[in-house]
Amino acid sequence: MEKHFDINEEGYSVRCRLIAHSEARSYPRVVICTHGFGSSKDVGNITRFAEKETAKYKTDAVICFDWPCNGQDARKKLVLSECLEYLKLVVDYAKEQLKAQTLLIYSVSFGGYLTLRYLHDFCNPFAKVALRCPGLRMYELMQKNVPADDQKKLAKGKEVMVGFQRKMKIDQQLLDDLKEGDVRQYEYFDWADNMLILHGTADTTVPIGDSQQFAENNVIEFIPVEGADHPFRDPKLMDMAIHTVIEFFAPVEA
Repeated sequence: MEKHFDINEEGYSVRCRLIAHSEARSYPRVVICTHGFGSSKDVGNITRFAEKETAKYKTDAVICFDWPCNGQDARKKLVLSECLEYLKLVVDYAKEQLKAQTLLIYSVSFGGYLTLRYLHDFCNPFAKVALRCPGLRMYELMQKNVPADDQKKLAKGKEVMVGFQRKMKIDQQLLDDLKEGDVRQYEYFDWADNMLILHGTADTTVPIGDSQQFAENNVIEFIPVEGADHPFRDPKLMDMAIHTVIEFFAPVEA
């Protein structure tokens, strides 16, 4: 069962996609699945994860959504606080509308960074957190997308366009927010037992050493995936990562 819907709250419209084994009014466990920068809720690896998750745990539901300025989202300018607000609205929807008793989250790259920011800035509503190739040094990663001439424009208070297939506006404030909110400076010890990080050894976008060091510093389980690049383009390695996350999300025996 799959349906698309919008969460229209507080002046935002969050484009969502819900996947479940069967339609129900409520789901005891909901997995929130977030995508990376320039991607969308409809990307193939999210679909594959959701289908496998709900096939194994038939009473679970998976919600994925478009970050601001990504996918089908209507916003034109990327603002960090709005990204975190989107995640909050999806969390609230899962708890209030789907009556979820347990929330889990599986986040990739930029989504991984935003998840870690959410845990630090607000709270941790998730029983388990799985991250694949999280963009820990998001400030530097974003700067790489900005040519030297555009960086000069940003310094003068102007907006510039970044992105891949879909372009979006950013300003200096976004970069400042990313720099100030470097998640590597925060501690996640309180939740470490229920966190997992996977990272490909062939990732040329986000250094695997960042994830390994972050995991060691916070005593988080870390799994290097030999030969995997940033998007895990090898289907066998993607399936291995998905299987690992699904097993990590196994319900706790009462």
